[in-house]
Amino acid sequence: MVLGMSLATFTLVHVIISLIGIVAGLVVMFGMLASDRKPGLTAIFLLFTILTSATGFLFPFTQVLPSHMIGILSLVLLAIACIALYAMKLSGSWRWIYVVTALLSLYFNVFVLVIQSFLKIPALTAVAPGNPPSGPVFAVVQGIVLVFFVLMIIGAWRRFKPA
Repeated sequence: MVLGMSLATFTLVHVIISLIGIVAGLVVMFGMLASDRKPGLTAIFLLFTILTSATGFLFPFTQVLPSHMIGILSLVLLAIACIALYAMKLSGSWRWIYVVTALLSLYFNVFVLVIQSFLKIPALTAVAPGNPPSGPVFAVVQGIVLVFFVLMIIGAWRRFKPA
């Protein structure tokens, strides 16, 4: 039991929270490329991405895993993004700090989504077995995701200049 829910129910809630954060984050990211702040969706993205990382620590564990390190790093990046956006109002260098920290935290969520997809979807597990997944197909998919986010972060860094 986690927060009064069975582990299966809690896992489903965690996945739903994660997917909401990822979808909202992708919309926010593409908004950044058009210098559109999307304040409502940005708040949803930040909140649900924080909840994703925070709820990840509630799963039973006996040792610190790589997923915990990603969660810690994501929470630090999200704290900086929130400070840049809400406290510093994107002034001066806080604009690019926000872009980089927010989009890196989105990347980490997508990175974990890809790993979990290869672990949970039988067709993907067949082409990249193991825990964590390995092999050329997995490496190519993660490589594509990484290159995509590098390009999006650079694009948003250059184009996101909200009024």
